[in-house]
Amino acid sequence: MKILLKPYLMLLPVLIILIGILGIGVMTTFTQSIGYFSAIGSNDFTLDNYMRLLTDKGLIESLVFSMRTSFISAFISTLGGVILAVAVYKLGNEGDLLSKSFRIPIIVPHLLSVLLIYNIFSQTGILARILFSLGVIDSFESFPQILYLKNGFGIILAYVWKELPFIAFITYNVLSKLSTKLSDAARNLGANSFQAMIYVVIPLLIPSILSSFILVFAFSFGAYEIPMLLGATYPKALPVKAYIEYINPMLSNRPYAMAINFFIASMGLFLAYIYFKCFERVTRYEKQ
Repeated sequence: MKILLKPYLMLLPVLIILIGILGIGVMTTFTQSIGYFSAIGSNDFTLDNYMRLLTDKGLIESLVFSMRTSFISAFISTLGGVILAVAVYKLGNEGDLLSKSFRIPIIVPHLLSVLLIYNIFSQTGILARILFSLGVIDSFESFPQILYLKNGFGIILAYVWKELPFIAFITYNVLSKLSTKLSDAARNLGANSFQAMIYVVIPLLIPSILSSFILVFAFSFGAYEIPMLLGATYPKALPVKAYIEYINPMLSNRPYAMAINFFIASMGLFLAYIYFKCFERVTRYEKQ
């Protein structure tokens, strides 16, 4: 019994510190968002900051912008990641080695992802220089502006570069653990490999695909660095909007920033709940 509890006891001090820091942060955010902010002499309970969330045009535009870029990047990453994972899985033993390359973009920090996208797709980047050298464009200014657009194209590029290999990695691992009995039975009944994949294997992957989509959507929705460095001047992504409100010299604006942060955190918790529900179904399929 002591041996079984030893790893958990060793982790206990770290868990206490992490939970303590997280708990203090959440409580501070919530209490300030409802009006308790002694630094400005505010000690009255109010929901005005949350009501302001519904009427602030700039915040609504930031919310729509974050939802749009997060959904588009998550959709492209999920679709491309599943296709890539299936293609690599079909390679057999050669695919095992190739699947390890999926990890490279996953472990690369966000700031390096931004630098990569900028160095490739900016008007002075690698792609523009190649086209200029080939005579396709007359000058660097002729290269279309891809980054810092209001449609968030540069942000989506960075998200997809980070998220697509992650989806492929997760899907490939699930594929490799699935039992082949059902697909073998489908082929014995006359289905070809493509039909067995579409009608048997892919439906079994749906919980994994859905949970992966939710995970990368949540990451994109709550990310700060990438939209801050590659986003347009207006509209700002919701986390960037929250930071701008937070650093406002007027301390009276701090509770509103905390309300935005608490809304983002609540969205994250809601998505985490859906993710774990999907994950339960994934583990159920893996045990079959």
